[in-house]
Amino acid sequence: MAFTVSALAVPAASAQSLWSDNGSSYNVFADRKARQVGDILTIVISESTSLSATKASSNSKSGNVSLSAGVGIFDFLKAASASGSDSFKANGSATSKNTTSGNVTVTVVDVQPNGNMTVEGTQSIWQNRNEHKITFRGVCRQDDVSANNTIMSTKIADATVKFDGKGPLNSKQRQGILTQVFNFLF
Repeated sequence: MAFTVSALAVPAASAQSLWSDNGSSYNVFADRKARQVGDILTIVISESTSLSATKASSNSKSGNVSLSAGVGIFDFLKAASASGSDSFKANGSATSKNTTSGNVTVTVVDVQPNGNMTVEGTQSIWQNRNEHKITFRGVCRQDDVSANNTIMSTKIADATVKFDGKGPLNSKQRQGILTQVFNFLF
């Protein structure tokens, strides 16, 4: 009795993960908070500053000089007196209150060895040929970033928030060149 062995070609099996590493599928369990360079983060700007200063100063002086009539060869001098006084008083006060709120989305530009992130970004809004620009830069801790990938501006260290604008309306709000020259000279 003879046995024959035949070989059948079986395709190779490949294993695939349920979770994709290339980012093409959405993982409901993934942490979407900013952590590395290039990640984006939304800053919730809520700043309020108040400044009040009052100054007062005063100074006064007075002096008297009297001269008696001359004697001997100075008898032509008559009795004389002089007096003078000077007074200065100044008062001043200044009050300033600023409140700013809004959102600006920034990019992580650096991650420090301790995990702190340096973030910066600019947002431009155009309205009626006027540009309103918000520029934000600062350092934040990764732990302060909320689950919805936002952080309050009060949690940003070394924060610089700059509001600037250009266009017809903004140019009318600036001093003219002659006024600037007079302010510089006087």
